[in-house]
Amino acid sequence: MTTAAAPPRVPEAIHRRRWAILCTLVLALLVVVLDNSILNVAMKTIATPAPVGLGATQSDLEWAINSYTLVFAGLLFTSGLLGDRFGRKRALLGGMVVFGIASLLSAMASSPGELIGYRAVMGIGGALAMPATLAIIMNVFERSEQPKAIGIWAGAVGLAIAIGPITGGLLIEHFWWGSVFLVNVPIVIVALVLMVVLVPESRDPNPGKMDPVGVLLSIIGLVALIYGIIKGGELADFTAFEAWGPTLLGVLALVAFVWFERRTPSPALDVTWFRNRVFSASVVVVGVIFFALMGVSFFGVFYTQSVRGYSALQAGVLMLPLAAAQLLFAPRARLVVDRLGVAATAAGGMVLVAIGFVGYIVLDATTPIWVLVVLGLVMGSGMAHVMPPVTVAIMGSLPREKAGAGSAVNNTFRQVGGSLGVAVLGAVLSTVYRDGMSDTLDHLPEGLRGKAGESLEATLAIAGRIPGGQALVAPANDSFLHAMHVVAGISVGVSLIGALVAWFLLPRRAAAPGGPAGQAPEPQDRTRETAVAEA
Repeated sequence: MTTAAAPPRVPEAIHRRRWAILCTLVLALLVVVLDNSILNVAMKTIATPAPVGLGATQSDLEWAINSYTLVFAGLLFTSGLLGDRFGRKRALLGGMVVFGIASLLSAMASSPGELIGYRAVMGIGGALAMPATLAIIMNVFERSEQPKAIGIWAGAVGLAIAIGPITGGLLIEHFWWGSVFLVNVPIVIVALVLMVVLVPESRDPNPGKMDPVGVLLSIIGLVALIYGIIKGGELADFTAFEAWGPTLLGVLALVAFVWFERRTPSPALDVTWFRNRVFSASVVVVGVIFFALMGVSFFGVFYTQSVRGYSALQAGVLMLPLAAAQLLFAPRARLVVDRLGVAATAAGGMVLVAIGFVGYIVLDATTPIWVLVVLGLVMGSGMAHVMPPVTVAIMGSLPREKAGAGSAVNNTFRQVGGSLGVAVLGAVLSTVYRDGMSDTLDHLPEGLRGKAGESLEATLAIAGRIPGGQALVAPANDSFLHAMHVVAGISVGVSLIGALVAWFLLPRRAAAPGGPAGQAPEPQDRTRETAVAEA
């Protein structure tokens, strides 16, 4: 007796164009993620006085980056909820429109203050769009194809991070600094047209009542927490009130958020999700890997440009192996999961990332550059076998109608983990570097001593302005390399902790096509097509 196969839950017309929809979502994802890495290359030009740049100070430059991060991270969770309630396509379109307009305004900014403000508006657009991309993927692909689609999605994130510096370097070489923002506008326009035509609307059919108290507490908690983390890294001192005050406020607000969500009849976030071991372990692994990987993005650019003397464009090219490995292996990670299981695949990926950091511990000022290329391939391969399976595990642990909230939780842990990594590892790097240079800098005039000890770049800048300053270069490089080795060692430990969490807490086998391992299929989300039939 033959049993008929269950009909697909995704409507046939949408199912037929699912890969075109994925390409459209990847285009949106690329422009949002690429923008943050592309800006780093333009920092030096923006700091140049007008008319070449804006004459931005070091603090202005930091907040041009941080204003985006702060708003983006603070609104991710709320944006995911709005998408689930009012429509993910609407959230995606609205986010891309805001992002495109803010990009145009950023390109035309006439002062550092304007640039910082417009960057914050870009964060609003990014926060609306990012959770919607993953949520829509979950609603246009059947369970059996979701791992492959999410692998492509994760590979696109890695590609955007790597091509950002290359794109930025090419634009800065041929155009003015605003071109790094203006390039977003045509991409956004193309993406919007494709989204209107291809992407179907979907939402939670039973969103329940609004939870304004929970939403407000989540925004206050996340914004205050990220601000405190950023400020601590900026000051290289987490004991300063400007750092621990906001951090404490953020933690208290998030504790209040959890307490309230457990007691309200219509919570914005069902905190019982975290009782699911797979869900909790997966979000922890996401946070841990981005904490560790922020180390290589933080000290890697200084190693290649300041110690090794490569240009910004050349340094960007050296990031390509990291992206190429992710792009190649992330869509195929599901094949490893099918053979070895989620736990072994993710734990093995974390071990590869740890091995990459071990390689950074032995780098010096004369190490052959091919070693850096190999390290990028190893770390990219590791990340490619971590992000897709844990993202599938997170999304597969939840009902399909909660895809927006699940995507928001995934991205929030990624953003918080990355911000912590930049702040903590950056503070360690600065402290170790300053301690290593203390004896050398004692010979400088008192007015220059503090400034020269801030960073390798600050030391090299002063060395180029004072008589006999070249004597500072070799000690500065040595001190930086020692600091880099310390930070890489910490990243090794953090990566291995992530490997242990993955090995012991993630499921040993892959999820069945109908849902997560050991669970029944989830309720059907309501997907409303923009067209009844395909042409």
